[in-house]
Amino acid sequence: MYAMILDENLNFSWREMPNPVRKADEVLIKVHAAAVNRADLMQKDGCYASPEGWPQWCGLEAAGEVLEAPEDAAVKPGDKVCALLGGGGYSELVTAPVGMVIPVPEGMSMIEAASLPEVWATVYLNLQMEAGGMKPGDVFYMQAGASGVGLAAIQFAKQMGAEVITTIDSPEKAEFVRNLGADYVLDYRKEDVRPVIEAHPPTVALDCIGGKLMGECLRNMVFGGRWIMIATMGGAETTINLETIWRKRIKLIGSTLRSRTPEEKGAILQALHQDLWPLFSSGKLITNIHAVFPIEEAEQAHGVLRRCENIGKVVLTFK
Repeated sequence: MYAMILDENLNFSWREMPNPVRKADEVLIKVHAAAVNRADLMQKDGCYASPEGWPQWCGLEAAGEVLEAPEDAAVKPGDKVCALLGGGGYSELVTAPVGMVIPVPEGMSMIEAASLPEVWATVYLNLQMEAGGMKPGDVFYMQAGASGVGLAAIQFAKQMGAEVITTIDSPEKAEFVRNLGADYVLDYRKEDVRPVIEAHPPTVALDCIGGKLMGECLRNMVFGGRWIMIATMGGAETTINLETIWRKRIKLIGSTLRSRTPEEKGAILQALHQDLWPLFSSGKLITNIHAVFPIEEAEQAHGVLRRCENIGKVVLTFK
């Protein structure tokens, strides 16, 4: 097979690699499409290696056709599937534990399906499991609302009946997230989110930005609020009044998906298949594909995310 590996200088290189050898509890997939995530950018920069046992090149989610599977698996050779991966999705063939491979939602293309596992697993993990679920009357806060995770989180929160506060950086992104149901949409380059947070104290926040404003916004959480950190794109340092944490019984939760066990990831994927996939097939949930590139143009695809141009997902395709 060929794969878009990272060479000794961390540059992309389309090279012939040994075919993966399927273990007894794994599925072998011929990849048709693989989505790009910010974790891929970090891996290319040399600061976010794949977990042990996974290929040491990029790719956290993919869609394709099953070539081989255990006899008792729910998916069979020839099935169209999407998979959550620990790495290695930028290749013609991948293997994944059977629990991390689920059917493509009915009516969706391979390109659309490749954009689902990572962001929706992230959202389900953090808003349903870490935050303990959401309900009508909740106020949900997330920056980067037009990112892949942002678009998924907004839709999930609205499905649960919550109000949504989010930030963006262009009128086009603002219009898109408003159409998804976001209630308060602010351009962080021109507008200050703090007065909105103060007027509408969040019950749940999913934070991929961090930075200096994080501590100021956190102090306005409601009693018993849950603030979940998944990245620090805006900086890793802030000032938090610790008295606010214990007086308001705020839960400050650090969370990552990639380092979780295959069993944990499998449980999340099965929940997505059961609870959310029917909503995609019925059109109640959507994925937005911002751009599609052939795998040979992986560098250009990464550039779209690095420049924060995307509304939703960027996907790579294979011949």
